Amino acid sequence: MQRICFTLQVRPDRLEEYRRRHAAVTGDMLHALADTGWRDYSLFLRSDGLLVGYLVADDFAAAQAALARTEASRRWEESMAGFFVDTTAEDKRPLEEVFHLEDQLARLDDSEGPRESMWPSV
Repeated sequence: MQRICFTLQVRPDRLEEYRRRHAAVTGDMLHALADTGWRDYSLFLRSDGLLVGYLVADDFAAAQAALARTEASRRWEESMAGFFVDTTAEDKRPLEEVFHLEDQLARLDDSEGPRESMWPSV
């Protein structure tokens, strides 16, 4: 399983329309995402247009390729192209994950035994 995070920049003059379009994504696009392996997909938009996307996929490259082959995705991408500030291929690459709580907890040595909480009981 891969956790994927990426950023894009939405044009400031298109923020409200971007929000409106994502409040009512078409059913065929929603199904295309789900059917091609995009899970737990969320988008977060900051007031300056910074867009952060997060998703989980078994194989992100395969999920991207499968989605790109759908007619729903082709229509959606074409309709959304004008919303973004010009970006390079480097800008579109997923970010490197440098910390994940559950992964680190799973790696803790069991020989440490139970630990006392640093927080007082309520």
